[in-house]
Parts: sequence; structure tokens; C-alpha cells
Amino acid sequence: MKAPNFELMGVDGKRHGPASARGPNGLVVMFICNHCPYVKRSIDRIVSDCRTLAAQGVGSVAVMSNDPAYNIEDSFDNMKRVAREKGFPFPYVLDEAQDVARAYDAVCTPDFYAFDASLELRYHGRLDELVQAMTGVPPAKPINSIGCSIKWK
Repeated sequence: MKAPNFELMGVDGKRHGPASARGPNGLVVMFICNHCPYVKRSIDRIVSDCRTLAAQGVGSVAVMSNDPAYNIEDSFDNMKRVAREKGFPFPYVLDEAQDVARAYDAVCTPDFYAFDASLELRYHGRLDELVQAMTGVPPAKPINSIGCSIKWK
């Protein structure tokens, strides 16, 4: 699978997508949100692991595809707040039409898609195996993501 292209508004007021977020050695596209307990529990590690990957030339972008009407915590203003408070080293973008989640077949938060330098899928799954998958040998078989379902409109 080649990384589906997109360009969405980020909390920094700029548009981001695979072309702008990728590093010379690859790209991680992650689907997260603000209200999910799985994301809340792992957000500090997500930030840390993305910094580790950035040092290895792998860029990252976080996509919030939930319908904000489901939970006010997922509003764009709260996305800005969380990104600022947690010091996100990656763009955090709003997938308001939910087209990006559909293009990636994302089903939950958090959900990680890791692509090589050619933007070919190298790994899809949980955070636990992400750094190893991008800096060493990816798991032999996919490890299904676990988390909160994406809140569709």
C-alpha cells in the first residue's frame, strides 16, 4: 500500500500531509484524538517515540478524524491545546470530512501506519512495535491496533 495523499489544516494554521511531513527515511501517519483513554495513556510515549524516529529521519503526522460533535474534547480548539501542552513534535491535523480515515482504513485511535522512504507501507499496528518496525525488522505479521473506535458522522 502506498501512503494515500492528503492535505489537511493543522493546529499551527498550516496545511500538512505526507509530502510535507515525511522525512528522508519514511513517514508515520497516526490516527489519534483527545478524548480516547488509550491515546491519553500513551500520548507521552507517542511524542517520545516520534522524536526518536525523527532523529532517524522518519517524519510523523497525527490525524484527528473523529466527529467533534461526539465529544467536545476533540474540538479543533482542544486539539490546539493538547498539541501545545504535550509539545507535539509533529503536525496535528483535522480530518473534518473523515476522508483520510477512510482512505487509510483506520478504525480506531490510536492507529499507526508506518511508511518507508518510498511511502510504501512498512508497518500497520500498535505503538509498541512502531520504533522497531521503522528502525529494524518489522513484525512478521500485522499486530492489530487497539483503542477507541473512530466516531463517524
